[in-house]
Amino acid sequence: VAVRRGERYRSPLDLVVHLLRDQADVLVQIVRETGIGVDRIEDQLLSQRLHGNRSELGAMRRGLVRLQRLLAPEPGALFRLLNRPPAWLQDGDLRELRESTEEFSLVLSDLAALVERIKLLQEEIAAKLNEQTNRTLFTLTLVTVLALPINIVAGFFGMNVGGIPLADHPHGFWVLVVVVASFTALAGRWAFRKQQAGG
Repeated sequence: VAVRRGERYRSPLDLVVHLLRDQADVLVQIVRETGIGVDRIEDQLLSQRLHGNRSELGAMRRGLVRLQRLLAPEPGALFRLLNRPPAWLQDGDLRELRESTEEFSLVLSDLAALVERIKLLQEEIAAKLNEQTNRTLFTLTLVTVLALPINIVAGFFGMNVGGIPLADHPHGFWVLVVVVASFTALAGRWAFRKQQAGG
């Protein structure tokens, strides 16, 4: 765009510095916009709203990692050039190139820090989802354990065979209710103890 506007450059290196600064500006904008998105997801995580955040964070991280992989070799190559500059490079050009390379390196450092922050957020979301899954599994296990004595007694008395205990006893039903309730209470106590021991 600057070339089309007729902007003039003192030397080819001046053009390189201009391009490097433009590239850094675009990268700063990408990092800033992604950082705002990460802040929003972090706020949602703190308020326990996790829906859709994992895929969004994954897309952000993939994009930043691709940028990092693509742009990371540039500062190293430029610093090597600055350590052994050709004789035709002037001091002013070298100084501007050094400044723009340092700025670009700082932007890449910010990008790497943002990638690390996204990784930590992904791990935290995975831990919270794992905790929710464990709580759900414990609830299902508890319901299964509490229903087990009732199912066993119902299975025995549904066989329609002779010799069913307490069939002729006047309080047989209530005796069985007390037995089933006792076993259910014992099973529930055992399940809660296992949960506390595992937690």
